[in-house]
Amino acid sequence: MQPSEIRSFCFSPTGTTRRVASAIAQAVAANGQPLETDLTHTEAPALTMSSDAVAILAAPVYGGHVPPLALERLAGLRGNGTPAVIVAVYGNRAFEGAAAELAAWAQRHGFRPIAAAAFVGEHSYSGPATPIAAGRPDGQDLAEAAAFGKRIREKLGRDDLGEIDARRLRAPRTPLFPLLRFIGFVLAYLWRQRRQPATPAPETDAARCTRCGSCATLCPTQAIAPGDELHTDPQRCIRCCACVKGCPTGARSYETPFAAALSRNFSLRKPPVALL
Repeated sequence: MQPSEIRSFCFSPTGTTRRVASAIAQAVAANGQPLETDLTHTEAPALTMSSDAVAILAAPVYGGHVPPLALERLAGLRGNGTPAVIVAVYGNRAFEGAAAELAAWAQRHGFRPIAAAAFVGEHSYSGPATPIAAGRPDGQDLAEAAAFGKRIREKLGRDDLGEIDARRLRAPRTPLFPLLRFIGFVLAYLWRQRRQPATPAPETDAARCTRCGSCATLCPTQAIAPGDELHTDPQRCIRCCACVKGCPTGARSYETPFAAALSRNFSLRKPPVALL
């Protein structure tokens, strides 16, 4: 199969998913030029892709799931038996059912998943004191993304449009002791939440904030109103931490006990996994 077009669609508040999706798309296209649509701040165009096109659907993993907002942004997109590549990008803990969720969405909307992968990107909660897959995807990750894209191109070249079951995508192993320690932390956290519920959101240090508006521009949910950068609407906030990572003066921060727990228990580098 020689694709008539190759299009990637990604939701990527901090840019990690976009970098992985771009590396894959470029390799699938080889010498061609894929069309890349970032859905972080906009919806996908109302579009039905043809059966001889290829779609790359990529999303980050939040709490083991695809963010509902990512699926909302994809709402106008349809396939017509269109081959699709499913990509989940997670913060080195676990992608759980996210790839399967995205593949199921694709199937319901007329796509045929022919490949799936899970890559690691720097966790939203990662920071200097609590690094969690800091700097990823790095050069090695992007090289593996390109290799995955090449394998997809070769599969298409064989006219192999065999559908995969994304539920069979196997996660890298997590050592037992750190996993049990993290589960214990989560249970204790949930118990505390039952007694004293809280909806946290990033905060701003007024002394360091220059009111430049970068955080409001970066926020995918309009949880920060332009001109009111000192406040974040916790009901709108999805804790992507794009505002924290993108603040030029370091005025934004997000304090959560999960950062230290994730950094402590999931420091071992996990490799990408793929299914074709």
